[in-house]
Amino acid sequence: MEHKHLNSDLIPNISALAEKGESAKMEPVFPSVTCTVQASILSGRYPNEHGIISNGLYDRNNHSVSFWEQPSALVKRERVWDTLKNKSSSIKTAVLFWQNTMFANSDVVITPRPLHMEDGSMVQWCYSKPVGYYEDMARSLGEFNLATYWGPMASHRSSEWIGKAAEYTLEKSRPNLMFVYIPHVDYSAQRFGANSNQAHDDLKKADSVVGSIVEKTSKMGICDETEFLVISEYAFNDVSGAVPLNVKLREAGLLDIRTIGGKEYIDFELSRAFAMVDHQVAHIYVKDGFVDKTQKILEDLQGVERVLTKKEQKKLKIDNEMSGELVAISTKDKWFSYYWWHEAQMAPSFSRTVDIHRKPGYDPLELFFDREKNSIPFDTNMIKGSHGRPANVETGEGLACYISNRKSGLTKNSNTIKCTDIASHLVNNW
Repeated sequence: MEHKHLNSDLIPNISALAEKGESAKMEPVFPSVTCTVQASILSGRYPNEHGIISNGLYDRNNHSVSFWEQPSALVKRERVWDTLKNKSSSIKTAVLFWQNTMFANSDVVITPRPLHMEDGSMVQWCYSKPVGYYEDMARSLGEFNLATYWGPMASHRSSEWIGKAAEYTLEKSRPNLMFVYIPHVDYSAQRFGANSNQAHDDLKKADSVVGSIVEKTSKMGICDETEFLVISEYAFNDVSGAVPLNVKLREAGLLDIRTIGGKEYIDFELSRAFAMVDHQVAHIYVKDGFVDKTQKILEDLQGVERVLTKKEQKKLKIDNEMSGELVAISTKDKWFSYYWWHEAQMAPSFSRTVDIHRKPGYDPLELFFDREKNSIPFDTNMIKGSHGRPANVETGEGLACYISNRKSGLTKNSNTIKCTDIASHLVNNW
C-alpha cells in the first residue's frame, strides 16, 4: 500500500481513518524487506542495532543460511511491548503474525510454526501465548491454513483468518495494544506487479479486513477511544528478470560446490564468496583477501547498481556483524535469484519445492506451480514485482504509507515520516 492509494477507491475504510486523523508517506529502513522493516517499526532502531539485516541470516560458526527464523531473541533491541512492560505491568499487548515474535514478551502471541514430522508430513500449527490460545481460537475459527500464507496457493484467505483472529483477540483478551500483520497484498504484487488489477483487488480485500476490525471495536463500544494505525512496510518496483549472483561468483572461481547424490550444493565453508539474496538486495559473505576481487566482479554485472563496502554500509545503517562483507543492490528493474547451478538437473531437490528454510535465499517463484513438471518453476521472468532497495524520498521509490485516525503530531514537520518513528509514538501514549 502506497500513499497514493488513499486517493483511489481501493481502500475506503483505510481512507476514512486517514480523513479523521492524518497520513504520510513513510520511509522504511534498508533493506526494505519484511523482517528488517518490522523489527525497525517495533524497536525504533535501525538494522545496525537490532541485527535483523534481511529475511535471512548466515551463521558464520555453523556455515549455514536460514530464512524466516521466528525466535524473538534474534532482535537485539527492545520492542514496544518490552518497553511498555518496563513502564507498567498492567499494560496488555498482543501481536499476531508479525515476524520474529516467537517467545516474545507480549501477553498474547500467535505466529505460524508448522511441525515437520518424521514421515515427511507437516502439522499446520501456530505457536501461541498463552499456551493453548491458538487451539482455543482454532475451535472457533478453524485451523489456520498455512498454504494460504505462503506458496502457490497463497491468497487473501490468510489475511481474512488473521483478521478474524484479531477480532477474537479483541473480544477474549481485551489488549491495550495489538499488532496485526495482513500479508496477502505482497503475493499479487510479486506475481503480477504492484499496479496490476490483481494487486488492486487484494488491496480492496485488505481494506475489508481492516474495516471488519474497526467495526468490531464499534460493536464492543471502544471505537471512539481507540487509535488505529495502518502502516505498510515498503513499496514495490516493477521487475523483469533476475541476476543469479551465485552463478556469477561460481564462474569467477569464488564459489565452491559439493556434489552429493548427483546434486550440487554450495560449500559455505570453503567458498571464497557467496551471496545470500533477498529480493533486490544480497549480503555477500567474503573470505579475507577476496573482498576487492568480489566487489569488482559484482560491480561489472549488468543488473547490479551498487555494491556497499563495510564503510558504505554505515551510511545506510546496515553495518552489523550479521551483514556480509559486501552488500549488493540490484537495479530498479531486476531482482536477485539464489541459484548456483548451470544445469537444472543438478539443482537440489528442495529447489523445486516450497522450502523456505533450506534455500539460502528468498525464492518468490514459490508463489507459482508448474503443473507439467509438478514442481516450482525456475523461470525468473515470471516475477513482476520486487523490493528491498533503499527508499528515495525525492523520487518516491520504495516509500510506504502511514495512516492514523488521530492527529499524533508525527506529520507536524514533514509529509514523510520514518518507520523508526512509530515505536516512540506508541510508547509515549502511556
